[in-house]
Amino acid sequence: QHFVAYLVNQKEFPRGLIGNEISLTLNKCNRRCDTIVYDRNGNPLCIAEYKAPHVEITQKTFDQIVRYNLVLQVSYLFVSNGIKHYCCHINYTTNSYTFLPDIPLYKDL
Repeated sequence: QHFVAYLVNQKEFPRGLIGNEISLTLNKCNRRCDTIVYDRNGNPLCIAEYKAPHVEITQKTFDQIVRYNLVLQVSYLFVSNGIKHYCCHINYTTNSYTFLPDIPLYKDL
């Protein structure tokens, strides 16, 4: 809830384009994304994965969100434990990714 409030209040993400605890199917298994942010056409744009503040963000956390992205094919991945936030931009044209120093404003995505 705090991270969503941060996205809305600080990064100007439209509250109506944010979905929480969204179900998806991956390899015939049901999974749940913590948050999906949609573009103005209703297409998934960002996935956010949250961990508790005492949980260290590790490669396992990034592996989890990347698996979700196999289904959703979004451009941005956010990972946060409430203390540290990570933002990764996926470039499908070059099949590469870049970690950004901060989460961009919604209008800049």
